[in-house]
This record gives sequence, C-alpha cells and structure tokens, in this order.
Amino acid sequence: METPKKIFLPDEESTKKLGKEFAQKLTPNSVLLLQGNLGAGKTTFIQGLGEGLGISEPIVSPTFTLINEYLEGKIPLYHIDLYRLNPEQVKHLHLQNYWEGIEVEAGITAIEWSDLLPQLPPHYWQIILELTPDSSRNAFITYI
Repeated sequence: METPKKIFLPDEESTKKLGKEFAQKLTPNSVLLLQGNLGAGKTTFIQGLGEGLGISEPIVSPTFTLINEYLEGKIPLYHIDLYRLNPEQVKHLHLQNYWEGIEVEAGITAIEWSDLLPQLPPHYWQIILELTPDSSRNAFITYI
C-alpha cells in the first residue's frame, strides 16, 4: 500500500474544494471510502464532490435513509452512510451492486463510516479526515 498523501484543509471551504477537485478526476465505478470522527468533514467533502459533478440538489448526510442517489450530475453519485449500522447489517445492503454498477447506472460511490464495510471493493480511494484542535482538518488520501 502506498503512503497516504496528507493535505492540510484550513477550513470547510477547502474541504469542499478538495471534493470538487476529486470530481474532475473520478470515473464511473470509482469508490471513495471516507473515515473520520463526527464533524471531521466527510459530508462536507461529498458536498464539494457533488458540486464538482454538477449536482444542484442539496447533499445531506443519509444517516437515517442510508443511501442517497444523485443522478443529475455528469456521473451519478451514490452517497452512503453506515454510521447507525453494524457490519452484519451492512452485509445485507449488497453495496457491491453500487461499485460494480449492478442494477444501477455506473457512478461514484462515496461511503461514510466505511470502516464498517465487511467487504472492500477491489480498488478505492481511502480518505481519512481528521479534525485538529484549531478546527482545521487534515486529509490522508490513498488509492488502493
């Protein structure tokens, strides 16, 4: 595994900007596995990703709905939040259908609380967001 690239994010806007930059380089069937404590910026990053994809609908964390599908952008975005689940419950969601493009249009799958996944996709971007004491963030990014 390669060494994670560390990016300093001084504020919320820079976290969104990083998401927008990712939108420019991702292709259908890309998977983003996001990790970080509450308030670390996972949803903020995905909001920037959505903006970069041309999605005008507000992107909110699907904590209670589990999966939000945004189909209007240049590539579909599937935003998944596993916060309230355990790995056994996650297994029954068959999330591989999203990253394999089975029964859904091939798109970008962004998963918050991805450490709960019982099965990882073959290739993915791991994005770990860390909140610092001064309310800035660090992003650690690895392609696996």
